Amino acid sequence: MTDADLIAACRQGSGRAQKLLYERFAGMMLGVCIRYLRRREDAEEAMLGGFAKVFRALDQYRHEGSFEGWIRRIMVNEALGQLRRKEPLHLAIDDMVTDVPATAAEAESNLNAADLLALLADLPAGYRTVFNLYALEGYSHPEIAELLGISEGTSKSQLSKARAMLQRRLAAVSLSTSTSSPKEYYATGRY
Repeated sequence: MTDADLIAACRQGSGRAQKLLYERFAGMMLGVCIRYLRRREDAEEAMLGGFAKVFRALDQYRHEGSFEGWIRRIMVNEALGQLRRKEPLHLAIDDMVTDVPATAAEAESNLNAADLLALLADLPAGYRTVFNLYALEGYSHPEIAELLGISEGTSKSQLSKARAMLQRRLAAVSLSTSTSSPKEYYATGRY
């Protein structure tokens, strides 16, 4: 069943179509919500609320752009709303970042997707949110500023600080894997 068929059936109130739509996009959209919210339970709550909005707003979808992109936007907005309720978005954190050494390419290659997501989840809320919106969702700084109620300069600053913090943490991971013995290295499962 195509997205267009699924949308049409959902608009007619088909419970089976709603279930199929949910099953098709739930895993991907949970991943989107997890990037913004630290606790899985909060991400699941945001995703479920997002799907409720998707089903209520299906008549507003105009088949302009991808359906997945439309759903993703709803999920991002729902996750941001959840983030505002659950975690303060303090955007002026860690002013000590100035000079960040370049990260060795091997640091990135030693990490898997779960490790990278864990590094992202560890960022302060403001850094993580701006980084996700800019680097992963493709929003511009003016759009981020409007979404979060901050200035464009603050958005740029938070992105810069998030990148610097990620680079420092990648460098630390690189050092820890390069200084451990081969036995310890293989025991970690990170190769």
